Amino acid sequence: MHGLHLTADLHDCRCGMSWLVDPQALGAACVNAAEAAGLQVVGTLFHAFAPTAQGPGGVTATVLLAESHLCVHTWPERRGVTLDVYVCNFGADHSGKARAVMAALESLFQAGSTERHALQRGTIRAEAA
Repeated sequence: MHGLHLTADLHDCRCGMSWLVDPQALGAACVNAAEAAGLQVVGTLFHAFAPTAQGPGGVTATVLLAESHLCVHTWPERRGVTLDVYVCNFGADHSGKARAVMAALESLFQAGSTERHALQRGTIRAEAA
């Protein structure tokens, strides 16, 4: 079990507000990004949160992948987004696909600033003889 786990915290997003508050639009964009990168979508869950005193409620969009997962959380009152893409590299290296999904979503949100992290998870172990 090994793979690439990418995260990004996006600040001052200049995208249209619908990307931050519409679960169906955001969910469709996530599915499209995953499929365009060549990943296999096996399930989805898109949830809108109720408005608060600070403004409209955000969205969580989760896409389950045969290769692992993609998750997006939005904070429209802060024009902020967190992205999380993890791909297992069992059988093939899907790292490039994870990077493509992350790039597509970052482009969608048009952040003023972004903090990115990449973590190589697990180790490659030799097969037992």
